[in-house]
Amino acid sequence: MNKLLSKTFLWMFLGLLVTFATGYVVSINENMVNTIFSGSLYWLFIIIELALVIFFSTRIFKMKSTSAKICFLLYSFVSGLTFSSIFLVFDISSIFYVFLIAALLFGIFGLFGYRTKLDLSKISTYLLMALIGVVLCTIINIFLNNSTFDLIISIIAILIFTIYVAYDIRQLKVLKEANLDDEILAIHGAFELYLDFINIFIHLLSIIGDSRD
Repeated sequence: MNKLLSKTFLWMFLGLLVTFATGYVVSINENMVNTIFSGSLYWLFIIIELALVIFFSTRIFKMKSTSAKICFLLYSFVSGLTFSSIFLVFDISSIFYVFLIAALLFGIFGLFGYRTKLDLSKISTYLLMALIGVVLCTIINIFLNNSTFDLIISIIAILIFTIYVAYDIRQLKVLKEANLDDEILAIHGAFELYLDFINIFIHLLSIIGDSRD
């Protein structure tokens, strides 16, 4: 199991590196920023991201490991294109500071998921319902533009995704016992944990991040 987790975290780190590096490179190139965030191209990237999430989540266990790795890195890259907006809005030192806090939360709940003997699969339905609720409230608040409501949504989202960290690591242990391919399991786990971390980071940044002057 330790070997599987090492592979999982290595791929997760690589995905995060691709996303953050892509986002930063785009943010310092004015032409790329104008191209991505002008017109409908930004929304096209959002749609591609969602399509890749759905495709990857439903097809991962039917893929060969090489295809799964390519798909994961492709998603990390496309995510980095839209992720570049945080480098335009927030101070770089603030981004680094929030990243460390997100990593700490991730580590605490990840350790809990690894150590616990509890059957966390029992809460999966409640987590999904809560996540759907957050998504719906986020969409509603696009029109309301209520800062207090946005703060509440972010706090709830952080709670949900930190619990998801524990849940996903616990589920990785369960899947390991099913004798599935370790390479595929590592990419699957990396993808799920990558999404958890990114969401924790973004919502933390929206609460405590310092905007650029």
